Amino acid sequence: MSYQKRTALALAAAVAGSVVLMTAPAAHATVVDVDYKCRTPIGPKAAVSPIDIKAVKSGSSYKLTMSFQKGVSSSPVELGKGAMNPSALIELGGAEGGKVPVSGPANAAAIPANTPIKINDLSGTYTPKKSGKVTFTAGVLTIKALGTTTTCTPGNSPGPSLELDVTAAGGSSQASASGELPKTGPLDSATALATLGGTILLSGAAGVLWLTRRSGGRIAS
Repeated sequence: MSYQKRTALALAAAVAGSVVLMTAPAAHATVVDVDYKCRTPIGPKAAVSPIDIKAVKSGSSYKLTMSFQKGVSSSPVELGKGAMNPSALIELGGAEGGKVPVSGPANAAAIPANTPIKINDLSGTYTPKKSGKVTFTAGVLTIKALGTTTTCTPGNSPGPSLELDVTAAGGSSQASASGELPKTGPLDSATALATLGGTILLSGAAGVLWLTRRSGGRIAS
């Protein structure tokens, strides 16, 4: 096998290794069942909804999106288009405490009476104040409709729907954008070394090919 072919194969192996390393996840996200206990104008209601929380990095902050996979509570009368306005709190844990308010649009279509109310995606902005691993857990849900307020509190102490490694605003963040799970620790170093190795091999291959063209000769196997 010629030197050029051996170099090309080594380069391909290095690049493939880099791709595998860069796609390895290093954070945790999951869908969590939340057992909401709701205080409504007509008495207590209860419903379980799987909750998903995602984060998209934007500068030194993150846009959080809280999604409900099933409806919660219900109304004894039909709720017309735009009559229902939802909001919620996302509880922070781990390296940072506190709550992040999220809200969403009113219902785009009428909701029939005695039908579970489907909550649209709720969103808000989180700016890290402390560095470290931060968890995001579904908190109190509030539904305002027809001049009334329904408050739904998680009754099953749900676990976090999202966990991220973050750096306080002003520092370099370790968390990933577009909901991707961030890479931390030794994995980053390994990826950097693999990428550097591929760059060096590429430079070497280019040098060999340039010398071959300039000399007009061939390199023996």
